[in-house]
Amino acid sequence: MAKIEIVFDTETTGVKVDEGHRVVEIGCVELDNLIPTGRTFHCYINPERDMPLGAFEIHGLSTEFLSDKPTFAQIADDFLAFIADAGLVAHNADFDFGFINAELDNIGRPPISNSRKVDSWRMAQRLFPGQASSLDALCRRFEIDLSARTKHGALLDAELLAEVYLNLKGGRQTRLDLGSNLAGGASDQVISIHKKRQSITAREHHLCPQERARHEAFVSEMPNALWARYDVAE
Repeated sequence: MAKIEIVFDTETTGVKVDEGHRVVEIGCVELDNLIPTGRTFHCYINPERDMPLGAFEIHGLSTEFLSDKPTFAQIADDFLAFIADAGLVAHNADFDFGFINAELDNIGRPPISNSRKVDSWRMAQRLFPGQASSLDALCRRFEIDLSARTKHGALLDAELLAEVYLNLKGGRQTRLDLGSNLAGGASDQVISIHKKRQSITAREHHLCPQERARHEAFVSEMPNALWARYDVAE
């Protein structure tokens, strides 16, 4: 049965919702049983406020760049349709859920339930206690290419997180493909072993008189022994 999950990330004007900070970018990657389906959702959002320098230095999204982008109210239906009722994976999910739900509240829409939340940061903390659990640190741990990540970007970070999440869940298991194994040089060895096994004649096993006597003595001491119902063949 398919299990659809959405890995997502947000970029914002700051770190605290209660100080009036807003979402400026959302990136989502759809997974089907941990494998990317190729479906993504990405948008820049006009936060209807200025961009603080500290936030700009993190993601590079300026007030001018965002000025002609749609507001959250304008993209909300498309975003909610994309995530549907899937589980939602985010790194430090409380942050992303907090901002998305604040935006939904601003336009009079119900919040996304915490029951859908999957926090990859907490997963990493449990798996690697005391170790660095940032997205960059986990990418390095799992040898995931970070060369394209010169600044934070919601869609790129969601794509990287999808790979991290797969590794946190145990990684891709190599499929056993016997057909491909038989196509190469290993096939001769496998066929040779198979032929050798076929060429071995089954040994005949006969009970000698001493073995029969020991067996009968052993069985005679067992109540309702199964062997007592049958003759032992020569």
